[in-house]
Amino acid sequence: MLLLAADRKSAEVTDWGGRILWIGICLVFVLGIYLLMWRAWKKRGQRQAALPELHTAPESGSAPLLPPLVGRYFGSTTAGDWLDRVVAHGLGTRSPVELTLRADGLVVERPAATDFFVPAAALTGVRHEKGIAGKVLPEGGLLVITWTHGDTTLDSGFRGDHPDDHDAWIETITRLIAGDPPATAGTAVMNHQEGSVT
Repeated sequence: MLLLAADRKSAEVTDWGGRILWIGICLVFVLGIYLLMWRAWKKRGQRQAALPELHTAPESGSAPLLPPLVGRYFGSTTAGDWLDRVVAHGLGTRSPVELTLRADGLVVERPAATDFFVPAAALTGVRHEKGIAGKVLPEGGLLVITWTHGDTTLDSGFRGDHPDDHDAWIETITRLIAGDPPATAGTAVMNHQEGSVT
């Protein structure tokens, strides 16, 4: 019995040297992956250095056409390629967001990144989408706005806290792109909302 007890006790001895070695190897591997990702991000930013600085919203802008859309900004890509993330000027940084649509353009306020402004003349399209910049959501869960900046056409992905609001945004941006007067666009959206309630 004493011999069995001694055998069991000796079996509990841990090879701490080997364990520490494996932990160190794992840490080096993880750090190496992060370093490669960081270098790829920096290189992508350098390739996109020709993208002009982002516009800032004019202080004296027109009245909002819709209530602000509060939610998340998931990133921007070159138009039509949902995996070609644009990182220049902070466009690749995911962040909470508040969108305000005005007759003169789209105000994008991001607490965790640089705010920017898309002039109305730069807006070229809007649609429901399920993925952008490597982020996939349920079918139609993203509001993707297409716009031009310099010589580049971009897709920017947003998701409101209340995704049902996306339809009104798509309708209003589509009218704004088509050249409808701002009041007409706002009135159409209000009529659309009233009709959905009755």
